[in-house]
Amino acid sequence: MQVGLVVGTATSTVKHATMNGQKLLIVQPLMADGKTADADPQIAVDACGAGVGERVMISSDGKYMREILKTDATPVRWSVIGICDE
Repeated sequence: MQVGLVVGTATSTVKHATMNGQKLLIVQPLMADGKTADADPQIAVDACGAGVGERVMISSDGKYMREILKTDATPVRWSVIGICDE
């Protein structure tokens, strides 16, 4: 689990069938100080209704995404699992 900043949204005309109807966000992972970028931005499936400019918690837990998407085979790696309180 890591804190990140939503910096945009992503649109895809063609995507894996397990991702149909899912909102995609561009999330910049942040270091512990909550300000410094940590690695490149990631595309994350949004299960929480986050928006641009919000700090979120992201996870690369594949098991969680398989449960949310109700499938055993999905290419989804990153997901938004919570919105941070300020």
